[in-house]
Amino acid sequence: MTSRKWKIGLGLVIPMLSACGHRIQPTPPPQAPPAAARLPFVATAYCTKGLTASGAPVARGVVAADPDVLPLGTVIRITGAARYDGIYRVLDTGALVQRRHVDLYIADCAAARQFGRRSVHVVVVRRPH
Repeated sequence: MTSRKWKIGLGLVIPMLSACGHRIQPTPPPQAPPAAARLPFVATAYCTKGLTASGAPVARGVVAADPDVLPLGTVIRITGAARYDGIYRVLDTGALVQRRHVDLYIADCAAARQFGRRSVHVVVVRRPH
């Protein structure tokens, strides 16, 4: 049987429940989202040589992304980009790379132009430390 008591303090009246022989179960922690969720992104490609926003030279396996979505140093897996599917590291940003948009570095400028604009899926493999 449960009895109800009232606690008065700081101008508040708070009902207090006490149970005979029953334990109050703790609230389970909220479930985290799946670690490897496939997220829809738009992908484009660039071939400009130079340094990335992180200071590293542009190289194969580098992508530019919106740092609010994929911070510098994030490792991602891209699928849906045909022969460019694979693991990439976010080391660059760009004024036109906003929200769910990644820009893959492809050394061959003709191949980068031919890549065009594609719908891809991105899975975060590892967040930066």
